[in-house]
Parts: sequence; structure tokens; C-alpha cells
Amino acid sequence: MSERAGRRRARRLAVGTAVVLALAGMNGPWMYRFGTEKYHEYAINRPEYKADNGHWQVVEFPKEYRQDTIHAVLLHTGKVLLVAGSGNNQDNFDAKKFDSRIWDPVKGTVKKVPTPSDLFCTGHTQLADGRILIAGGTKRYEKLKGDVTKAGGLMIVHNENPDRPITLPAGTRFTGKENGRTFVSKDPVLVPRAKKVFDPATGRFLRNDPGLGRIYVEAQKSGSAYETGTQDNYLIQGLTGVDARNTYGIAQKLALDKKDFQGIRDAYEFDPVAEKYIKVDPMNEARWYPTLTTLSDGKILSVSGLDDIGQLVPGKNEIFDPATKKWSYTSTIRQFPTYPALFLMQNGKIFYSGSNAGYGPDNVGRDPGVWDVATNRFTKLPGLSDPDRLETSGTVLLPPAQDERYMVIGGGGVGESKLSSNRTRIIDLKDVHPAFTDGPTLEKGTRYPQSSVLPDDTVLVSGGSQDYRGRGDSDILQARIYHPDTNTFDRVADPLVGRNYHSGSLLLPDGRVMFFGSDPLYGDKADTKPGTFEQRIEIYTPPYLYRDARPSLSGGPRTIARGGTGTFTSRHAAAIRKVRLIRPSASTHVTDVDQRSVALDFTTSGDRVTVTVPKSRDLVPSGWYMVFVDDDQGTPSKAQWVKVP
Repeated sequence: MSERAGRRRARRLAVGTAVVLALAGMNGPWMYRFGTEKYHEYAINRPEYKADNGHWQVVEFPKEYRQDTIHAVLLHTGKVLLVAGSGNNQDNFDAKKFDSRIWDPVKGTVKKVPTPSDLFCTGHTQLADGRILIAGGTKRYEKLKGDVTKAGGLMIVHNENPDRPITLPAGTRFTGKENGRTFVSKDPVLVPRAKKVFDPATGRFLRNDPGLGRIYVEAQKSGSAYETGTQDNYLIQGLTGVDARNTYGIAQKLALDKKDFQGIRDAYEFDPVAEKYIKVDPMNEARWYPTLTTLSDGKILSVSGLDDIGQLVPGKNEIFDPATKKWSYTSTIRQFPTYPALFLMQNGKIFYSGSNAGYGPDNVGRDPGVWDVATNRFTKLPGLSDPDRLETSGTVLLPPAQDERYMVIGGGGVGESKLSSNRTRIIDLKDVHPAFTDGPTLEKGTRYPQSSVLPDDTVLVSGGSQDYRGRGDSDILQARIYHPDTNTFDRVADPLVGRNYHSGSLLLPDGRVMFFGSDPLYGDKADTKPGTFEQRIEIYTPPYLYRDARPSLSGGPRTIARGGTGTFTSRHAAAIRKVRLIRPSASTHVTDVDQRSVALDFTTSGDRVTVTVPKSRDLVPSGWYMVFVDDDQGTPSKAQWVKVP
């Protein structure tokens, strides 16, 4: 812990002691609590305190504009897209009430945006032209065991005809040969043609490998009498001739077990200028909880998610081409848990930190490593502490991005485990043999930690909870600023609002940080009352904005090519010590693979600051960025927006 943090802690202790002594003579516990709260409010609003610790402010929208925000994306207009979809609310889903908002943090205005699908638990990322790619979402809510009334599950449809595929409509009936029970499909399914297999040595035909289709089916009537306990082959009613001979279903247990969420294939681009969703071609796979990561060529990799029958997508990853608006499968297969933290490296490969949001087997895709998407080679990375507690952890690319150092923060055990980690783990991918080492610890085991890169090369880490979805009233009202240069945390002002599941944060162009969401399972310490979704926004103003002055930055080009230069104006040019190019965030479930802070070379002359953008497109993916300059006190300017084409 730094000396500055020690002084802060001592000052807090002195304030607390003074309050206790002053109130000791007051009558009753109510007066004690009242006096303590009032003094605390006074103390955290003192200029000296703000200059050391920063300040939190709650923003509450007018009632008609409130929503359960699950996703937040900073747009190059300076506004923020807030997406709820159905907001983890079954009633909203049933009523097809899907919400999005555009919030202007400068003007304080908010407006509703028509939302075409249930974009609850979708994936999103920044595109090169400033639009936001949004893909996936919710087709069906989960049903817990006890709430499921009709037996159902996965039906694998086989097509042994090598001459043509077959499409089965929704409502197709499957009747078991052995059990005699009939199940009905909920959606249409396209089953590809069978593949002819030949012996390469002799050229002789060996067999047909059937084409396979997956579909969710359920019984026609309610009750346990319609459950099946073993595998069976199923005849498909309505088929005749060749189709009847070549097409059949196979299902394992079809029961009243819990049914997971199901994903959708829908994909959209959000236009920040027109402020509307524009439909593009759907993904090949339905996905709920997917991660979208920008690749070297500006195309977008879509990975993981639960599919349209509620199962983890079996490693079938795909790529979106912004030029054609089309999706295509990758040539390789690799499976990850949902919302895996995948980052573009400076060699064009993908770094997987191990952080994820949870759905998926506990022994599949959990190890961190470096993934070559083209060859599917995956190199595991050693040294990670608490490797069984990576669900709901956060991962951040430490500034500046050129150093290629990452921090993995906190996390918890698989599923609804009570286990959580207070560790931070750091890895330098430029090492000859990269391995994780432990960084400074958090005070408590922390799930759902929010982290945002700041323009002064520090990282704000805040919030989270000790237990799954804040169980036991375990939200952590603490915030810290991490200093990569000294590998230390400074404790700063405590947030006013608890944040756990369905939360996130993002850096604003004025240097403040916005926090959103939180979806606690329960509303009391005894876990007897249902939780309430946190609809308030909270803004943290870091200590650097409570100094006497901040450097100005104005003018400059709207576009700077990689390897090119741009000149801005600043009255404080002589005091400039750093220039940072920061990619805007797209955050959900404390997963934000977009944010990165790139150091720019610069020169000054008079009131002019000339910056140079690095040549590497792996370091600087195409798109809109915020340019910040820092003075000799570490105080950043407001950002200027530039586009890297």
C-alpha cells in the first residue's frame, strides 16, 4: 500500500474517532446513527477529501425512463447506449417489452430507443465505422425444476439422404419406437444432407455420415407420466417415401428437469448518429451470453453462448464481415464458457484470461491461454492462483496497451458457489515464457468487480460482492485505484450503490467513470426477500478532477491513420507529459474486451501538440477513439474524438 493511501487511511480513522467521541454523549442509538451519517456526508463532500479520494454521485432517471440496464456502450457522439432488453424480467419478456435508452451524460438527457428483439444478455463491440455490432439475446427464459410442467429436451434429427437436406417445421411430431410417447418441436429445423465417405486409398464408397439437426421438443400434455428415462429412436410423423426412410430422431432423457435460457441468432448494427438499430444477417448459431472480439482485419469473432435449445454452443465460432454484413464459421472449433474474456494480442492471436460469466461445464474451456484462431492451437498459460474461482472475475488490459500486461481480478467458484477470490493476477505476455503472478490483494473475496482504465494510466476497480449475486447482503462498497507502475492499490472514496450481477462500468470522455446495473438474488441479509434490480446510474469523479486546473485540448483532425500524425491545440502544451488513445467501452457482466489505452508519441511547439498513432492494427484496431493529454500533475484533459480508419 502506498504512502498516500496510508495517509488517507489515517485520516479516515481520525475522522471516525472524532465522530465517536463527539456523539458519545448523545441520547440513544438513533441520534448516534443520525449524527454519524450526517458527519460522513459532510466529510466526503469536503474539497480536501475529494482531492484525495474522488467523489461519487447517484444519477436517477425520471420514472418513465428507468430500466434494468444490462449493457452499456460509449458511442463516438459522447452519448451512452444503455440496453436492457427484457431486463431479466419474465413479465417484460412475455409482453415483448424490450428497452434501450440513449443517455447524454453532459446534457443529462435520456430518450427511449425502439428495441427490435430481446437483447437481454447479447454480445456487442465497436465497429470501425463507429456503429455498434450487437448479436444474440434471449429466445426463452429459464424454467427451474418444479416450474417445468411438460417433459422435454434435446432431439437430434438424423438425415441419411446424401442427395438433399430436409426442413422440419415447428410443430413436427416425434413418436418413440420403444416408449410410444409423442413430443412436438418448438421451432423449425434444417437438417443438412448426409455426407458420402470414401476410402482415400481405394476410392471406394464406405458409408453415409448423416446430417444432424438439433431441436427442442416437449410433450403434448403436462405431467410426469410423459417423461422418458432412456434413449429412444423417434419416428417423424408426416414424412413419406424417401424422407420417411432416411429421417429420424434420437433423444436421451426427456424430462421435467430445469430448462436453461435459450439464445437467438439475431444481429444488428446500432447507428450512433441515427440512434437506431439496423438489422443485419443473423448468426449461424443462436447465442445467449456470447463474446464479440475484434480481429486484426476489423472482422468480428463471435464465441460461445447458449444456443436455441439452451445448450452451450459446441465450439462452433463464427466471424462477421462488416463489409458484407455476413457471418461465416471459422475453420476451427473451440469451446469456452459463456462471456469468455477474449482480447486481441499484438501478434494477431487471442488472449483468453479465463474470466467468464459462468454457463458451461466446469472442465471445458476454463484454462487461460493464447489461442491462434486460424490453426486452433491453444497454448495454456501457467501460474494462475485460485484457478477454480474465475467465474464472474474481471479482466483488464493494463495501460499502456503496448506493455501487453493483463490483470485478472477476483472471481468465484463455478455456478452458485459461495467461494470467491480476493486475488489479483498479472501476466506479461511479452515475457519469453509468460506466467501469472499475484498482484496486490483485495480486502475481500470479490465476484463481479468492475474495472475501468483511466487516462492517467491507472485503473479504477470497484464494487462486486463476496457471494453469488450478492447473497447474504454481501455487496462490497469499496473502490481502489491500481497503479501499474508500482503494482499497488490506493483505497479511494466508497461507492454509494452496491453492484453485483449484471453490472459494469465505462470511462466517459470527460474523465469520469459511469457505473450501471446490479441484479441481486435477494433483498435482505437473511435471503428471504426477492432482490430488486438497481436502476440508478452512479458516476465516480477521480481525484485528478479536483485539482486547480486541467489541460485544455481542442481542434485537431477527426481522422488519423495508423502511422500518421495529427496536431491539436492546448494552452498547456508545455506541461503535457502523456498522450493516450483510449478505445471506448462496450461493457456487460463485468466483461469489457474493447477498452484499451494506447500510448502515443508526441511533440509540442507553442500551443500545438502533434501526436503519432502506432502502425500496428493489432494494437490499434480501426474505429473511433478518445484522445486525452495528461499534464505534469497527471491531470487529464477532456477527450477529443478521432477516427482511425
